[in-house]
Amino acid sequence: MHQIEEIELRRRILCSNRCYIHKKESGCAFMTGNIKLRDPVIDRLFDAILKLDSIDECYALFEDLSTINELKAMAQRFAVAEMLDQGKTYEDITAVTGASAATISRVNRCLNYGADGYRLAIDRLKNNDAKNEE
Repeated sequence: MHQIEEIELRRRILCSNRCYIHKKESGCAFMTGNIKLRDPVIDRLFDAILKLDSIDECYALFEDLSTINELKAMAQRFAVAEMLDQGKTYEDITAVTGASAATISRVNRCLNYGADGYRLAIDRLKNNDAKNEE
């Protein structure tokens, strides 16, 4: 079984109630991740982010919402996740991103044992990149 099929199978197993991914009611263990994190205020923030139409709009919101260092840290972690997904070594990742071994390790743990948020975003970007190349 391919890795993507395996992840989707795990998501469906976890989705014993119903979730956003499967276009149904919320409650899926996959989508809730840390149930303590779920909050109407956070949901509202995420809804606002999903309503943005361009990268320029994202820059505007995130510049207002976070510090430059917070935004750069999130971008660095995502770059680390993409490089780990590509099979890059910790040394290569540190050389390119400047991320510490602790940051790389944390991102790697999330990729392997987390809520699959990195995996979902990376896979969607890959699919989008592949479509753009056609």
